[in-house]
Amino acid sequence: MHQLDDIATKLLGLPFDDLDERTRRIARHVAERTPVSRNVVQEADAGQSRGQRAADAVASFGGSWTFVGLFGATMLLWVALNALLFATRGTTFDPYPFILLNLFLSMLAAVQAPIILMSQNRQSEKDRIHAEHDYEVNLKAELEIMLLHDKIDQLRERQWEELLEIQKQQLALLTGLIEKRAQVP
Repeated sequence: MHQLDDIATKLLGLPFDDLDERTRRIARHVAERTPVSRNVVQEADAGQSRGQRAADAVASFGGSWTFVGLFGATMLLWVALNALLFATRGTTFDPYPFILLNLFLSMLAAVQAPIILMSQNRQSEKDRIHAEHDYEVNLKAELEIMLLHDKIDQLRERQWEELLEIQKQQLALLTGLIEKRAQVP
């Protein structure tokens, strides 16, 4: 606990107990030298219900060019079939202005829109989890960099002290040599 309090005070400017829970967790990772990175996509996908997976699949297909192409082809086929039936029989199962087709399209939109919204809500939740994880990784990296800077500063300070000590010894030796030389007639 003492090491955590030192890290928190030194790097974050606050005692460990004053930090929020996420920052405490990161400080623990820094102190214990454990990784904070994890696969958040796998974690988010692990707890999916069958309905959530279905909503994601519907949204994925509903937002694709394949869906747009099939949708357009179905509408053209519907109109062509009605035109062919009208031309050959004089009657159709859905006469112009295609009210039955409009009903199906409205039902499709009524069902598809909430499903896509559910999927988008899940995606925004995944994005929020990604953002929180990115923050944690960035905070840990920043703290580790600050610790490295401190270590480098300590090494440089120690080297300066050693150099100064060596210089003092050299000056003492030079002074001794100059005094010996001055004594020689």
